Amino acid sequence: MGKGGGCVPSKKKKPSSLATTGDDHGTEYEDAVNAPLPIEDDQTTATNTTTPAITARAIIPPPPLKIFVVFYSMYGHVESLARRMKKGAEGVEGVEAKLYRVPETLSEEVVLEQMKAPVKDSEIPVITAGELAEADGFLFGFPTRYGCMAAQMKAFFDSTGGLWREQTLAGKPAGFFVSTGTQGGGQETTAWTAITQLVHHGMLFVPIGYTFGAGMFKMDSIRGGSPYGAGVFAGDGSREATETELALAEHQGNYMATIVKRLAQP
Repeated sequence: MGKGGGCVPSKKKKPSSLATTGDDHGTEYEDAVNAPLPIEDDQTTATNTTTPAITARAIIPPPPLKIFVVFYSMYGHVESLARRMKKGAEGVEGVEAKLYRVPETLSEEVVLEQMKAPVKDSEIPVITAGELAEADGFLFGFPTRYGCMAAQMKAFFDSTGGLWREQTLAGKPAGFFVSTGTQGGGQETTAWTAITQLVHHGMLFVPIGYTFGAGMFKMDSIRGGSPYGAGVFAGDGSREATETELALAEHQGNYMATIVKRLAQP
């Protein structure tokens, strides 16, 4: 081959490892390979390291525990105790008490005209058996009939067969308060014989014992009530509950509320 033949490579030719189709694309490729990763591709950058703001959660208090004060009262004596029961129960934080009447079994003519009973307060609703399931505890009040609960209250308990069948009320605490016409008329036996209603439902009977303190031992005045529960002497119907009898009722409401609250704690 003669001088100047094509055997000597040109000094201007790029190395084959960087050669591409095009005059200067080899340099561009090398720059692209050796370029640092762009910031937006680095998942460990500080752009996401800021601590998110902590959103304060509203603390929602639990719903109040419910005590139903369910009673029958013809002349108002049991109702006066029931109202003080409600006051005492609501003295415990987190407890709500509601007053309910049981249905009357006598006709209005008999109650108002023949028995001369006062008109009942329309603001106190009549309860149905099914509503008992909503309560966490109960205070049942009724007058005596020969040492046992009045027929109106017994008829109401007789209507709770559906709850009994499912044992819906099992484990729920309940107490009693009563009204009698005389001192030996059944302040204890009326509550005592009523315990059978709770037993068949699997409920817990809560007596007040002597937790009322000195008020349970005073002998200087006539006072209803017993370790079974609060009570009032109605006499011929004209005697009103004394402040001592009402205070005992308020104490029982408060005492029951503390028991219901204690049982509800996890």
